[in-house]
Amino acid sequence: MAGQRHRRLVRTSKTGLPVGSELLHDPRLNKGTAFTERERDALALRGLLPPHVHTQDEQVARVMENFNRKDTPLGKYIHMIALQDRNETLFYRVILEHLEEMVPIVYTPTVGKACQEYGHIFRRARGLFVSTKHRGRIADTLRNWPYVDIRIVVVTDGERILGLGDQGANGMGIPIGKLSLYTACAGVHPADCLPIMLDVGTDRQELLDDPLYIGVRHKRLRGEEYDEFVAEFIDATNEVFPRALVQFEDFANANAFRLLERYRDDICTFNDDIQGTGSMALSGLISAMRITGGKLKEQRLLFVGAGEAGIGIGNQVVSAMVDEGLTPEQAYGQCWFMDVHGLIVKGRDHLGDEHLPYAHEHEHLTGVAEAIESIKPNILFGASAQPKLFSQNVLEAMARLNERPVIFALSNPTSKAECTPEEAYRWTEGRAVYASGSPFPPVEYGGRTYVPGQANNAYIFPGVGLGAIACESTRVTDEMFIAAAKALSAEVSEDDLKLGRIYPSLKRIREVSARIAVAVAEVAYARGYARKPRPNDLLEYIGTQMYDPEYEEYV
Repeated sequence: MAGQRHRRLVRTSKTGLPVGSELLHDPRLNKGTAFTERERDALALRGLLPPHVHTQDEQVARVMENFNRKDTPLGKYIHMIALQDRNETLFYRVILEHLEEMVPIVYTPTVGKACQEYGHIFRRARGLFVSTKHRGRIADTLRNWPYVDIRIVVVTDGERILGLGDQGANGMGIPIGKLSLYTACAGVHPADCLPIMLDVGTDRQELLDDPLYIGVRHKRLRGEEYDEFVAEFIDATNEVFPRALVQFEDFANANAFRLLERYRDDICTFNDDIQGTGSMALSGLISAMRITGGKLKEQRLLFVGAGEAGIGIGNQVVSAMVDEGLTPEQAYGQCWFMDVHGLIVKGRDHLGDEHLPYAHEHEHLTGVAEAIESIKPNILFGASAQPKLFSQNVLEAMARLNERPVIFALSNPTSKAECTPEEAYRWTEGRAVYASGSPFPPVEYGGRTYVPGQANNAYIFPGVGLGAIACESTRVTDEMFIAAAKALSAEVSEDDLKLGRIYPSLKRIREVSARIAVAVAEVAYARGYARKPRPNDLLEYIGTQMYDPEYEEYV
C-alpha cells in the first residue's frame, strides 16, 4: 500500500469539474493546449501545460501533420486511437473535417488489421469486456460503466469480424469503430455510446496460444450455455440502460439470424450486418436504376455469398419489390444465391432456414460464370470474402448479357473485394455500374473518370440509430431500413450519377444522416413506437440532438 506522501491529490472546482492533472487525464473534458488563460487560473492548470494557448484549428493542424507522417494505415489508426484516449473532442473534430481520409482508418478496412493485432497494439481499455467470468453478475459489470444513461450499445462476440473470421476479444475494435462513426457521421454524443465485447472464448488456436491475447483462454461457448449468457446480457442491459438501442455486430451467421429473430420484437435492436447492409445495398440499387433506366421489380439478381450480408440484402430487395407490386413468391424468385457449395437450389444440403425462400428449382451449378450464363442476372452481388472471385470471364459475361451491368463487390476489407473498380470498368468496357464495400480511388478509363461508389454501412446505421434514439423508439424495424434506403438514395445528385457514383459524397454524411434519421423517426411515429412527443419540425429537432465537437467554455 502506498504511503500518504505517494497518494494523488484529487480536487474539484466549484462547478464540479475535476481540476489540475485529473482534468487533463479525462478525455471527455480535456482540451490540451486549448485551455484559455481564465480556465488555466480557475482549474489549477498553471504550469501543467505549455504557456501558449492554441485554437482548436491549430490543434487539428498538428494532429494531421503527425498523422501524415505515419507510413502505414495501422500506424495512423494507432495515432488516432491515442488521440481519442486523451482528447475526445479533438478526435471527433479531426474526423469530421477529414472524413474521407479518416473513415478508412478508424473503420474499414484498417480496423480489420487493428483487430488482428489488437492484443499487440493494446494501450488503454475502451468499452466493456463482458466475459464468461461474469456469468451471474453481468448487470453488476454493466454498472461499472461511468455513464448511466446509455442510448446506443454496439455489441459483438468477435466470431465473424469483417471477412477475417474469429478474432475473439480482439474484435473489440469493431464496436469501438462503429460508435466512432455514430458520433462523427450522425452526431450521437460519445457519452451516449457504449462498445461491448461479449467474450465467450475463441476457437482460433493461434489466439489461445498467444501470450499477448487479451481474452479468456477457452473455446467458445456453444448451444444452451451461449444462449443463456446472451439472454443474461440482454436482460442486464434492459435493467441498467433501459433506453438503449442494442446493435448486434459481427456475429457468426448461425447466431446472427437466430439472435435477431429472438430479440427484434422484444427490445429496441437491429443487426447491422443483416439489416444495415441490406438497406445500404438497396439504396445503391435504387440509385443504379436511375442510371440503367429499369425498375427494381424487373431485375434478376445473383448473390455470391449467402451469409448475413447477402441474405440481409436479399431480404431488403424482396421487401422493396413487394412494395413495387410483386407477390413475395415472385420477389424471392428474382433473387438467386450461391455459397461455397454452389448455387442454392431446392433439395440441396447445407441450407439454413434463412436460405430456404431463395432455394429455387434449378440444376446445381458450382461456378459463378456458369451460373451467370444460366440465370442471366442484371445485377451481381459479391458478399463472399473471396478476393478476385469476379474474374475477367465473370465480368465479361455480365457485360455481354447487359448494356449496363450492375456490379457490387462488397466484401471487406479491401483485400477481400471480389473485384476492383478498375477491373469492373475495364472488363465491361466502361459500362458497369459499380460499388465496393471499401474505398477505392477514381478510375481513368476510355477518356472518362469514374468515381466508384462505396457501399459503406456508415451511410445507414448512424442515421438509423440517431432517428431511433431521438424519438425514443421501442423498436427498429425493416420498414425503417427501407425508409432509410430511400432517403439515402434521394441524396444522390445527377452530378453523382454522371460520375458513376451511386452514393453521395461522404463529405455530406451529417446532412444525409439527419435526413435518414427523420425518415426513421417518421416510421416510429406512424407505427406508435416513439415514446417522445412528435416535434413540429422533425428535421430541426433532429439537428438539435446532434453533437458538435467544439470545445465547451468551462469558466
